[in-house]
Amino acid sequence: MDRNSLPIEGIEHPDHRVEFHLSPGDIQAVRFGISPGHELAHAVRVLLRPAQHPLQWGWLRAVRERLPRESFALLAAVIGDDGYLPDFLTATPHWEMTPEAELEALRSAALQPMRVDLGKMVLRSSGSRQQALRDMQENPARARSMIADAWEHFWNTALSPVWPQLERLLRADIAVRAQTMATSGISGMADGLHSKVSWGEGAVRVSLRRHSEQVDCRGVGLVLVPSVMSSWGCMVLTEPPAQPTLFYPARGVTAGWARDGTEISEALGSLLGPARAGILLGAGTARTTSEVAADAGIAVSTASHHLTVLRDAGLVTSQRDGARMLHLRTPLGEAMVGAVL
Repeated sequence: MDRNSLPIEGIEHPDHRVEFHLSPGDIQAVRFGISPGHELAHAVRVLLRPAQHPLQWGWLRAVRERLPRESFALLAAVIGDDGYLPDFLTATPHWEMTPEAELEALRSAALQPMRVDLGKMVLRSSGSRQQALRDMQENPARARSMIADAWEHFWNTALSPVWPQLERLLRADIAVRAQTMATSGISGMADGLHSKVSWGEGAVRVSLRRHSEQVDCRGVGLVLVPSVMSSWGCMVLTEPPAQPTLFYPARGVTAGWARDGTEISEALGSLLGPARAGILLGAGTARTTSEVAADAGIAVSTASHHLTVLRDAGLVTSQRDGARMLHLRTPLGEAMVGAVL
């Protein structure tokens, strides 16, 4: 590769860059989302090239023997081990996105755009895989049903058991990024997303290997999506009608992220004590003091005391909602839970 030459689309070059142009200071133009579909697609790629993903080895050891082979083979043909990812596999990420909603969107994906996406994968493949993709392109309705069934089977077997841990990491990352954006603006937040991401001249800039593009996000905004499975780097989604989207590696991902809830609780318990650790783990959704007490199996007065300690430490926040007091993890609390993972 000649580093002095201009970047050519589709060919690796250090100067490839996508720029998402925003109105300066318009924090409302940026929002965060979660994408179960993106996680599944990259879980497939992790399984195809495990040596390149050491942070996923703990998860790999746990799922390798129970993988649904036929479903995995079909998804591997559609997704591939690198590069372009078919747009129809991921619905627009948002804060409330669930695996169930992602699957429903896949089952109702528009057929013509799906044929176009499959055609792109045909051009990027060869041999028996290419023929399988051509067959799918010729009968997209049947392909959509097969892919959705494989998605569901693979999810239930390989990702559903660790979705609570994975989702906790994603929400912990978002909480910290949102806090940074509130205090330091878009530029401060963007500069800390990843070594390949920066802010300059009113744009979020992302260095990529094979693609360059100028994307005007004014009026439509930009979605930022953390990822655990694609911990190697960044990806973008820019083609309409999809909303401009930047996927980036979530912070705090370690080789032990897939440990079960009991192990996580025990690790936090060593630091905070078992009762407070349990309350902090459960504070990912807002609960009343009575609900906290009931979930922990302790008296309301005891729960109130533990919540006060956690609040004074900056790990939970308490806000009144009419006659109720609701308790929720703060960004610092999210970061602590994420660090244990």
